[in-house]
Amino acid sequence: MDIDHLKERIRQGEGLNLEFKSCAQGLSREIYETVCAFLNRHGGTLLLGIADNGVITGIDAQMIGRLRKDFITAINNPQKINPPAYLSIEEMVIDDRLLLQIYVPESSQMHRCNGRIYDRNEDGDLDITDHTRSVAALYQRKQACYSENKVFAYATLADLREDLIAECRKVASLRRKDHPWAKMDDLDLLKSAQLYQQDRETGKSGITLAGILLLGKENTVLSAVPHHRTDLILRKINLDRYDDRDFVTVNLLESYERIMAFINKHLPDPFYLEKDISISLRDTIFREVASNILIHREYMNAFPAKLIIERGIVRTENSNKPHGFGAIDPAMFTPFPKNPVIANFFREIGRADELGSGVRKLLKFGKAYGGSKPELIEGDVFKIIVKYPDFSSYLEDAGQVTGQVTGQVTGQVNHYVLKLLSVIKQEMSRQELQDALQLKGRDNFEQLYLKPALINELIEKTLADKPNSRLQKYRLTAKGQTALRQLT
Repeated sequence: MDIDHLKERIRQGEGLNLEFKSCAQGLSREIYETVCAFLNRHGGTLLLGIADNGVITGIDAQMIGRLRKDFITAINNPQKINPPAYLSIEEMVIDDRLLLQIYVPESSQMHRCNGRIYDRNEDGDLDITDHTRSVAALYQRKQACYSENKVFAYATLADLREDLIAECRKVASLRRKDHPWAKMDDLDLLKSAQLYQQDRETGKSGITLAGILLLGKENTVLSAVPHHRTDLILRKINLDRYDDRDFVTVNLLESYERIMAFINKHLPDPFYLEKDISISLRDTIFREVASNILIHREYMNAFPAKLIIERGIVRTENSNKPHGFGAIDPAMFTPFPKNPVIANFFREIGRADELGSGVRKLLKFGKAYGGSKPELIEGDVFKIIVKYPDFSSYLEDAGQVTGQVTGQVTGQVNHYVLKLLSVIKQEMSRQELQDALQLKGRDNFEQLYLKPALINELIEKTLADKPNSRLQKYRLTAKGQTALRQLT
């Protein structure tokens, strides 16, 4: 959150989604009650180091480490908050005073703190445990707002990918040695991740829609959500149709891998240093884009999600339950989880960042990657627009590659041809070249890569007198070698 915006909120005082705690003597019990109330209501921000009247008292720097450790330990303890909530603490400095900020998203679950249920109103945190109607209304609101909680009573572990559950357990354990999933069987893991719940209206327990979407076999996913699809499209040359396409109808974890593979196949990854460390701008940016498409989609809406790569721009669209309309202002941005259970699972296995931090990375690195900040547009259809360095456009604008190798080296070297030149090793067959480029379609390969390279005499056939021979292979010409040196 922008510091000036935060100062203004502090001046306005505590309210439905803002709470102050001085923490002079450490973390009080009331902090966890507020966390529980925020989770159960509409989320909120907890600021530690500010008195109830809004005076910024700050926190002793020597206490910071202990406070962070105590909070994280307690918040992940099901004896304290149940179901556990995965939250993080951010250090901030206002008027030379050190504060701790905890953003608590609204949860799709009903949470308890020390066995009690808390809700939030303008006056603070309310214990509603013994108020049956209030508890019922809270549960019904959660069920109505979050379709990911729908229980499929007849779904069993046989409908899920057991190998994928095992892989997630392994990844979570490697990321955190004491991760509770390490010692759980498959059903207990699902329960811990809130992917197996009880429907309070029918009394039936079962795997939720979130569990099926995350870990289901393809036929199980499509049985629960027949319209589930992520459409990946490359449209650079053939603007009326497409140059490459992938219909993704598998579970969300496999969908993530397919999206990233499509991105890696078709987008450049220029060299970039961050504090003397080389990082992949492409992977950093589109890791967030891919997870956003999958995590924040409204799966009850039949609108298909799309990722479209055009010249110099990537556009995504997915169905959405909006909490506002129009372009998102980074300075005023407050993250809102559309599918908190799915989002938490992605974070546990390292496929997504803490809520809000991924968007900040996207905005930070997007300008370095494509020359302008990405656009995030909230509405019934959520849209992301990211620009990228389109080397094919650059090369076409630049005209022709020139040099001196037995005369003038010329030729139109677009992005596709350059990729082809870069993978040729000695002599290679058509199939070997397609495999090296990770291309499946023969027509696209020949039209976009092979024929332009041959026409411009950048490659040649090894059996020129037998053009249709099954033993035909291809190699770089001197002209192609020079073009490759000048463009890489």
